[in-house]
Amino acid sequence: MAQGDLTARIAPSVSTLDAAQWDALSGGGNPFMTHGFLSALEDSGSVGEGTGWQSLPIVIEDENGTLLAALPAYGKSHSQGEYVFDHAWADAWHRAGGSYYPKLQIAAPFTPATGPRLLLSDEKYALPLLRAAESLCRQSELSSAHASFVEPAQHALFEKAGWLRREDIQFHWENRNYASFDDFLAVLASRKRKAIRKERAAACEGVEIRHFTGADIRPQHWDAFWLFYQDTGARKWGTPYLTREAFDLFGQRMGDSVLLMLAYQDGMPIAGALNFIGSQALYGRYWGCLVDKPFLHFELCYYQAIDVAIARGLERVEAGAQGGHKLARGYEPVATTSMHYIADPGFRAAVSDYLEQERRGIAMDRLHLGAHTPFRKS
Repeated sequence: MAQGDLTARIAPSVSTLDAAQWDALSGGGNPFMTHGFLSALEDSGSVGEGTGWQSLPIVIEDENGTLLAALPAYGKSHSQGEYVFDHAWADAWHRAGGSYYPKLQIAAPFTPATGPRLLLSDEKYALPLLRAAESLCRQSELSSAHASFVEPAQHALFEKAGWLRREDIQFHWENRNYASFDDFLAVLASRKRKAIRKERAAACEGVEIRHFTGADIRPQHWDAFWLFYQDTGARKWGTPYLTREAFDLFGQRMGDSVLLMLAYQDGMPIAGALNFIGSQALYGRYWGCLVDKPFLHFELCYYQAIDVAIARGLERVEAGAQGGHKLARGYEPVATTSMHYIADPGFRAAVSDYLEQERRGIAMDRLHLGAHTPFRKS
């Protein structure tokens, strides 16, 4: 698609695009929108042939081929690895005689973390970029396009283009200028404060927890974590999403944004948690454990993350999708948003009605959950 001296096209992959230009658009604050992360998924085979994720990045360039805007988009033949569940939509459309797959997914694959989805040098390119995605759906007979975990600053850009808004709930920890973990505990109710201290003591008994980032992450650390990741992935998804090579490439291409925590017992690694460091948040992504150690999951994934966020002066910890058990550990309910384009007018109207009702239910759930945080009531 061409407009004046501008061209919108589908690139073969993020890897084929200039890394510096891509990262200039992404801003660098969200690790999952960087060229390093997205290209690592492609080059490791975690997305691509045989995965159901076909890389279809949509870009707008000027006459010199300079990137002005980009959309990290993927052709999908299923709804796995998205964390915004549309299986009921697919079933309804199939029952009506339509074909829901393939569809277009605008996302950081396998990553339920809020961030920018429109990578823009100027907001004026937002609408042309979304119109290009819509054109791709129509021309390739894709049922729909879905942008998951869109940051609040971009909601209006999608809504201006007529995309439908969907909301859900995650649990995030907010740093209220705490100087230490004890400062955080001080604002909790006494019973919750004591429970967390007991959990941390039990988890750390006989265990040493080490943090690795950048060049300190060695192949043997990834080898250990790979075992933990495979165990968790096999139980949750049947087949782990990421290949072993993906972790090596994360370390090589964005090592300073990677924080790997390993728990050792008698000198041997028994559990691990993988985090990514953004400019404002710490993002917990994967965890695994090969022994039954009470509360070690909470220590590695939640409490250690809080320690790191305080030490680094980060605003929040995003510990992934779902997990009501996070509530008792100081993680609060927040809204997450996805935006949706439905090609068929009748199906779009039905989805729109459904989303209006769903949003009301989600708002009530957030109010209910918010009343049960562990913080002291004034």
